[in-house]
Amino acid sequence: MTATQPLSPPRIAALLSLCAAIPLLVTLEQYVFGTIALLVCIVCTALTGEADFQRRFAVLILCTALLTLAPIATSTDTIPALILGAFFIAVLALPHWALSPPRDSRVIEYQWLPKHFSKLEVAYVLLSIPLAWAGLRLYFTLSPEVPFNWTLPALPNDDSLLRLFFGINAVGIWDELFFINTVYAVLRSLFPFWTASLAASVFYVAVLNDMAFTGWGPVFVGMLAITQGVMFERSKTLIYVLVVHLIVDYFLFQEIITAHYPGFKAWWHP
Repeated sequence: MTATQPLSPPRIAALLSLCAAIPLLVTLEQYVFGTIALLVCIVCTALTGEADFQRRFAVLILCTALLTLAPIATSTDTIPALILGAFFIAVLALPHWALSPPRDSRVIEYQWLPKHFSKLEVAYVLLSIPLAWAGLRLYFTLSPEVPFNWTLPALPNDDSLLRLFFGINAVGIWDELFFINTVYAVLRSLFPFWTASLAASVFYVAVLNDMAFTGWGPVFVGMLAITQGVMFERSKTLIYVLVVHLIVDYFLFQEIITAHYPGFKAWWHP
């Protein structure tokens, strides 16, 4: 579904205040200013007088509140991971329930495969391999402290490395299901492409910066978010954005291991 209604002042104000609230609350933990921004968003949403807009924006406001409460971190310990996982599942399940028939038209769809494979999208997926490698090398060169946002034991062991590997990939899958298939999809049902894409990238950057991607992270995460939004807009399917993100996560895992354990070699870490 795409936006067809004009960008009225209450709509614009609601979007801008929401985009202010998510980094204030989640990343910066400025709860007073963030709460004010969220209240402004609620008021502006009500002023639109549009039932569809109000219902869909209420979902994004609720997701913002849940992510504010979520213990976002890189810990792979069982209990913290399960608690964070519960919040992450909630912000996927609640929007899908609230915006499905008969409560709304099908705003969020889990379309895994395309009806026809596109050579252009396949080429982009292949191009993402060297781009992901080069981008992460540059990122960790500019921000060498970032790999240590993931805590690992002094010596490598299979349990901690497997937890790290599966944790990174699980979060990567969630990233696309939430930021693209949920946040972007909801915003795209209300706004033009670039407006929706840039606003969704604010969510993407705010949460991942709070999790681990500090330093130059907002620049690199923002670029990934925009390109993923473009691909999703073209294909309307999840397979491409998921594969690209998992490619990025593979190189991310390798860079973290290299930083923590220089010279460490294994069959899965050349």
